[in-house]
Amino acid sequence: MGGIETSRIHVCRLAVRQFQREKMDKNKNYQFLKKICLKESIDLFGVADISKIKNEFNISPKTLQNLDRAVCLGVMLSEAVLSEIGQAPTKLYFHHYKIVNSFLDQTALKLSNIIQKKGFLALAVPASQIINWEKNTAHLSHRKLGVLAGLGWIGRNNLLVNEKLGSQFRLVSILTNMPLKTDKPLKKGCNKCKLCISVCPSGAIGQTPVDFNHNKCFEKLKSFQAHRQVEQFVCGICVNICKGK
Repeated sequence: MGGIETSRIHVCRLAVRQFQREKMDKNKNYQFLKKICLKESIDLFGVADISKIKNEFNISPKTLQNLDRAVCLGVMLSEAVLSEIGQAPTKLYFHHYKIVNSFLDQTALKLSNIIQKKGFLALAVPASQIINWEKNTAHLSHRKLGVLAGLGWIGRNNLLVNEKLGSQFRLVSILTNMPLKTDKPLKKGCNKCKLCISVCPSGAIGQTPVDFNHNKCFEKLKSFQAHRQVEQFVCGICVNICKGK
């Protein structure tokens, strides 16, 4: 019996060591990627566990099969550019919006290449590529991934709200099977702040995120484009007012 018991103890110790190595690898990989992103001037970094929500993505199940982590990156928008926005978006904001999205996509590509060179899979999902404007759907919701990655919460304006940046940032995500520790969602919200409700030109923003009216918002976006104020469906009015704490 002594030999059997000793063998069991040995197996348990090996299992504990393996678990510790895997945990260390996850932390090491997390810090490795975060350090790279900080050097690339990324302002927000977090990792989400997406294993239970992949069925919501507009990406083939075959592609998603082994991708259970999402690296979420955010870059702040220019406060000066946003400050020019009044009752409608400006061409300066539209240009800035495109440039920030492009920067995020390029950074996501760089990070994906680094992850692949480490021997893992990586799929960079475009920062802004709407599949259906009427339904406001993309390949996935960067906002939801941002919530799971601990970057913020969904505000009344239906955008991800970060404690320090408010809604004044853009997001991109990289899906991967690289072992990474994950962040936890924040237990916070907009509380008493309702500034976005008062400035929304379409009346789309309600008392809670659930009350947000996508149709009203989209109709206003179409009117901005029809009047040639911007060439794409963007607004920025509620983004300008949501500055965080």
